[in-house]
Amino acid sequence: MSWSIVLFNSNEKIPSDLDFDENILKPILFSDILERSFSEIKSDENHREIKGSDFSIDFFVDKEPIGTKMLNLDGENGLFELIELAKKHQWQVYDTSLNEFIDLENPKNNGFENHKKYVEQIINRK
Repeated sequence: MSWSIVLFNSNEKIPSDLDFDENILKPILFSDILERSFSEIKSDENHREIKGSDFSIDFFVDKEPIGTKMLNLDGENGLFELIELAKKHQWQVYDTSLNEFIDLENPKNNGFENHKKYVEQIINRK
């Protein structure tokens, strides 16, 4: 099961409705940090796939510093890897399927388990 995650680099708390002045974002090269943080990465032109224990993280290489980064995540372990990286770099992590930020200290509060429930709800609507 996969879902999209957005990383935000800001010293200020991003509001959950995502209505904020983009000047509070601090542009960085997310892809450089991601590539230095994981050992097994598959490269295909500007696309990268991080492979880990029961997870993968897909993203495209940054051409210039940016304040946000969209990633495609497959597997709960990938979420926990990203959370540890986010804590280290003081990023905020937004789950697009739940439309809320992940509590980095208590990721199970709104992380993978809630995502699975959300997907099941969509599937059951059909």
